[in-house]
Amino acid sequence: MTNLRMGHGYDVHRLTAGRPLILGGVHVPYDRGLDGHSDADVLTHAVMDALLGAAALGDIGHLFPDSDDAFLNISSLVLLSRVRDALANAGYRVVNIDATLIAQAPKVGPYRRQMQENLAAALAIGPGCVNVKATTEEHLGFTGDGSGMSAHAVALIEHI
Repeated sequence: MTNLRMGHGYDVHRLTAGRPLILGGVHVPYDRGLDGHSDADVLTHAVMDALLGAAALGDIGHLFPDSDDAFLNISSLVLLSRVRDALANAGYRVVNIDATLIAQAPKVGPYRRQMQENLAAALAIGPGCVNVKATTEEHLGFTGDGSGMSAHAVALIEHI
């Protein structure tokens, strides 16, 4: 039997005026931000759910409910470090992350390296263990019409 476990995460948030756009812990200049209880960092949320799923520890809604004001406007990188701690307490370490942001705009290429470094730092792994990609949906659906963003992530963890 292997000590490796894989998890998949998915998250979606609506774009709204009056909020900063935070992706992978990076403030990305844009005319709208993501709506949510925390900083609504859709990319980091997908990563957290992938990790929690791999370890069979539930999901971010269970650990960080939007009914708890302790998480109001909190940085998702802080929450990610708490997920890292939960994994460690359960005897796991993160091997690698592969995440995809789905958004028509803005272009995030110039921010990818910083996103990878931020996610890696919060997980206490090397930046080479985190990959962030971005794609559009060719103007189809809620991401394509610019009303929201989504993200998928896959995580590999190891029981130690």
